[in-house]
Amino acid sequence: MASSFTLSNVPRILPEYIPSNRLPIRTEDEYPALYQNSIDDIGAYWASVAGELEWSTPWTQALKGELPRFEFFKDGRINVSANCIDRHALRHPNRTALTWISETGQELTWTYEELLDQTARMASFLYQQGIRAGDVVGLFLPNLLETFAAVHACYRIGAIYNIIFSGFSAEALYDRLSDTHPRVIITADGTYRRGRLIPLKETLDRILDRVPSVEQVIVVRRANNRVEMKPPRDRFWDEILAEVKTCQDPVPMEANDPGFIIYTSGTTSKPKGVVHSAAGFLVGVYHNVKMTLDLGEEDVYWCTADTGWLTFPIFELVGALAHGVSAIVYEGAMDYPTPAHFYQILSRHRVSKIFTAPTWLRMLARFGESLSTDYPLPDLKLIGLVGEPLDASTWQWVRKHVGSGKVDINNTYGQTETGSAWASGIAGVSAMKPGSCGPALPGHAYQVVDDAGNPVEVNTPGTLVLTKPFPTLARSLWNDSQRYVSQYFTHIPGRYDTFDTAIYDPDGHVWVLGRIDDVINVAAHRLSTMEMESAILELPGVAESAVIGFDDGVKGQVPIVFITLREESLKQENWTEKVQEQLTRQIGAIARPNQVFVVDAMPKTRSGKIVRRLLKEILGTGAVKGDVTGMENPEIVELLVDQLKSKPTVE
Repeated sequence: MASSFTLSNVPRILPEYIPSNRLPIRTEDEYPALYQNSIDDIGAYWASVAGELEWSTPWTQALKGELPRFEFFKDGRINVSANCIDRHALRHPNRTALTWISETGQELTWTYEELLDQTARMASFLYQQGIRAGDVVGLFLPNLLETFAAVHACYRIGAIYNIIFSGFSAEALYDRLSDTHPRVIITADGTYRRGRLIPLKETLDRILDRVPSVEQVIVVRRANNRVEMKPPRDRFWDEILAEVKTCQDPVPMEANDPGFIIYTSGTTSKPKGVVHSAAGFLVGVYHNVKMTLDLGEEDVYWCTADTGWLTFPIFELVGALAHGVSAIVYEGAMDYPTPAHFYQILSRHRVSKIFTAPTWLRMLARFGESLSTDYPLPDLKLIGLVGEPLDASTWQWVRKHVGSGKVDINNTYGQTETGSAWASGIAGVSAMKPGSCGPALPGHAYQVVDDAGNPVEVNTPGTLVLTKPFPTLARSLWNDSQRYVSQYFTHIPGRYDTFDTAIYDPDGHVWVLGRIDDVINVAAHRLSTMEMESAILELPGVAESAVIGFDDGVKGQVPIVFITLREESLKQENWTEKVQEQLTRQIGAIARPNQVFVVDAMPKTRSGKIVRRLLKEILGTGAVKGDVTGMENPEIVELLVDQLKSKPTVE
């Protein structure tokens, strides 16, 4: 598996952040022994982590089985809600748990005591309706305070929640509800995004008649838009809690019972319902957040993701609350109504740590230095990232301009199926390398292998696989356990296949080059789209870049480049020539793109990822046939179609 990717002259940047005593090590020299011991005895390591949480019944076996069928903390009983809310409310009832902020300017706060009250009474109502352990509750909610209470009300009684992105169309929503047969759905009347009302209840109503399992619809009043309510099925959240006075005690659940379902599209058109265990997810994300962010009760913390993407349950709904932090919950677009809005929130609330997407940092760089100068952010200590690789030039810009110039940037790697960002630096311990995902966290054993499954040498591209179980790894696919095994464990038997191309360097840092499908095959040379995009972003004036492979009858594929610019005036320059020269100089003539498109904006998901598939579809067909309602900026699709009408000439 040849590739042009090299890791020469990548600087090691020592952290400025001083780790707390919560972390098991304080220097990088201690990491190799900690990591090796953790993977030598996976069960013992994870038992030590689980022991930091509160269990109703101790486990009889730390780890039973191996990939793909395994169980952690066998026979142990625990409740997620009790560990994320009750234990903090008991010690610090008046501490702020959540501060909800909307792009509309509204703000609300809940203390841990208030969060517990809302959660326990909603759990009591669900229990009164006959919802028991194993029943499914659909959650079609934006980032609201009530979203936290809804999730933990399900955890409290052992119900399985199906968390669904609030930007999905009616049909995408139907696909996810019809597969799980929920008895209850919790939604909101509406939400706001870039000043637009998104009518969630109306979207749900369009498909409810086709989901006969639904007995109850609970509606949170958020936008106060007019909605059709059909009693007794439909009831408002506030009216229910006005009647319910009893608080449901947490129900201890066996550690391997399913906790929630989250859908991922994967490589096929049919969405896959990824099933995570409640206790395994709690233990794993508690560990993930601890290592990656060193979160503590003193922190004001903000995870910018949407509820419907797994980043939010990992790094806020469960992981952050397990550490008792005060968390920001944000509804809307972070740069609305102005780009300064993001900086204003960080400054006003004295946010100390933030978890976001690399694309958002590129947007900050695009906004320029003036905002970072106006808002110095002296309290900001650490930025965590997940979603896609972060290019070195943006890494350096953020390090120099955002905060005090000493803010650490911890890029991570994980998947919906892995349930955690398992590749990550340890906060204040690991040296940073711009562009890498950091080393593997303790308790996560991996390899980079060739097509035959043999481990490759350092700095050699291959397929990234996980070789031993860990608590957050998905346990199955909903109603399709055989597909779970065949999709993830048959290509390289006994190992979980990430379908990502990666290398590891001499310091043990993992560098994810992209999906296997994202590696462009040009005349038998495999080129990393990540490396090409990073090289392009080094050009002054380029704000964003995306590279796709376009089919070619002679070479197999040729690279096509899309860029956005920091300033409108820069469009007058010859960007085709500039990009071609840059890629030829940095990588070689084989990487010279067939054509370069300068576009006004990139199509993005709500989590900030560039939708390269859509660019390829427009380029190949001149249209977009798929559903784009879940995008951050669906309005740009027609503009992109117009801009890309001139197809490249493939020679």
